Amino acid sequence: MLKFMKKIPALFLCVCIFVITTQCKSDDIITVLEEVVLTPNVEVYNANLLENSLVLAIENGGTASYLLDKTGTKVYEWSFETNLGNDLELLPDGKLIGMFKSENPIFSFGGFGGVIKILNIDGTTAWEYETASANQLAHHDVELLPNGNVLFLVWEKITAITAQQQGVNTTVDIYPEVLIEVNPNTNQIEWEWHSWNHIIQDVDSNLPNYGVLSDNPQLININYNLAANGDIMHSNGIDFDSDKNVIYMSINGYSEVWVIDHSTTTAEATTAIGGNYNKGGNLLYRFGNPETYNNAFGERIFFNNHFPNLLENNVPGAGHVLIYMNGNNANQSTVFELEIPEPFSLQANMNNEPSIIWSFTDENLFYAKISGTVRLNNGNTLICEGDYGFWEVTSNNEIAWKYNGDGNTTFWRCYNYALDSDEIISLGL
Repeated sequence: MLKFMKKIPALFLCVCIFVITTQCKSDDIITVLEEVVLTPNVEVYNANLLENSLVLAIENGGTASYLLDKTGTKVYEWSFETNLGNDLELLPDGKLIGMFKSENPIFSFGGFGGVIKILNIDGTTAWEYETASANQLAHHDVELLPNGNVLFLVWEKITAITAQQQGVNTTVDIYPEVLIEVNPNTNQIEWEWHSWNHIIQDVDSNLPNYGVLSDNPQLININYNLAANGDIMHSNGIDFDSDKNVIYMSINGYSEVWVIDHSTTTAEATTAIGGNYNKGGNLLYRFGNPETYNNAFGERIFFNNHFPNLLENNVPGAGHVLIYMNGNNANQSTVFELEIPEPFSLQANMNNEPSIIWSFTDENLFYAKISGTVRLNNGNTLICEGDYGFWEVTSNNEIAWKYNGDGNTTFWRCYNYALDSDEIISLGL
């Protein structure tokens, strides 16, 4: 059962500040002092720069999430009996969609889930779907598509013997990525894509999938990141571009983002032909780390990454992609806003990297795992630093707001909701 509380008061010591505003009536100027009560968690509060909106704080693998206002007050809170498997989003009708953890998965890695749920406002389960078997496990991220279907990430087991026969230099089972789309009305799989169908290897010319990596940027070097536990790709985030009908996938193990054609049939998605782009399930585009396909052109900008967030038309930078680059190479995280080529261009032995439109970093901004970033309506950028909390920064890299979670928990991600948004109105706030 879902337990929730509305409009939760701050029950601890607060900091008071006063915001000075002016009101004009005829020729008189009236100065008004507005008291703003801040919780101790708020370390920076600049009323002239921040956006007055609500932040959905998602505990990483925890049993709680809540909406924060900029004073640091929890104005709405959810408590779950099942641990989150990472992602949770508030829908326009006030329902929640999220990834939750299976109780006894046969295999698992960090960020595992297994159960996708849509929860009603009253806490009852509107829909539940489980992918947790000996060969597949749902994990990390989930997306409600415009057609009403649900898209999510899945690890797929490939035995060591099968992998070796396909040119993988491994002695352990591996778990490459799968995308699955389910119709919640029928629980039928409507579409799927398997990374295993689009691999290349340059280890053994006598085995399948052999080729020159740099000549085939549309294929995935299956030997690039042979993690000892078999979690070789570790995708951690997806986003859907409804205008182009493509999916963005953050591949943490490769430090890059892949773009997949969603317009294919499932059969076409196993091949190199079909779909709106006639590339089948091959990569339409990739960016962040040209080293993954031995491309000598283009500069690597990602060293682990989370949440490829395609900016929508109602916010500044629409059409660009925001991403949290963890920066594990230098213990320094950076948020990038990137302009993706139009149309997609993925060529052999050429610079395929996107243009950097804007970036933000700070000597105090670093977490090697999780984290993410979203764009606010006023042009500010909200950042989730997984082991700290939240930053709001302006386009001029000024810090408008900071919220410290006190180190009591880590945060998977954050989302932002305007006070007059359908999501907030549906909750009665």
